[in-house]
Amino acid sequence: MPRLRDAGPSILVERARRRLTLRVPGRAPRCFAAAVGRNAAADKAVEGDAATPLGTFYVCAKNPRSRYTLSVCLSYPNAEDADRGLRDGLIGAAEHAAIHAAIRERRMPPQTTRLGGEIYIHGGRGPDATRGCIALDDAAIREVFATVTLGTPVRIVP
Repeated sequence: MPRLRDAGPSILVERARRRLTLRVPGRAPRCFAAAVGRNAAADKAVEGDAATPLGTFYVCAKNPRSRYTLSVCLSYPNAEDADRGLRDGLIGAAEHAAIHAAIRERRMPPQTTRLGGEIYIHGGRGPDATRGCIALDDAAIREVFATVTLGTPVRIVP
């Protein structure tokens, strides 16, 4: 997987703590309460499993017209997910190659494979569960959205 940028903003999501930390060089880190997937104990494996993926990703799209206030798309599935999907027979060689090419070129990977996709950080945080996304309250997503750019690194840990 290509090395993520060292300069500029970065995001850390701690699933168990239900917390998103936005880091910007020269500024104090900002921490926000976050909702995660209903299947909080598992790593995302397939479409519909309601799990938030673990791993290293980057912001691959920003949506200013999201039905959840604002949203930023994460580069799921990543190369490791593609390798696991090919090994486990969830995706074929062509999908595997397409995911690897997208990651190499720092663009949005295919979003409709059996591995799932459309993992966003978005607003409209409700009770405490999503179908795999990371949800923030509307004020927090406005700050995150205004701060991050395409390519911003995002790490999601248990």
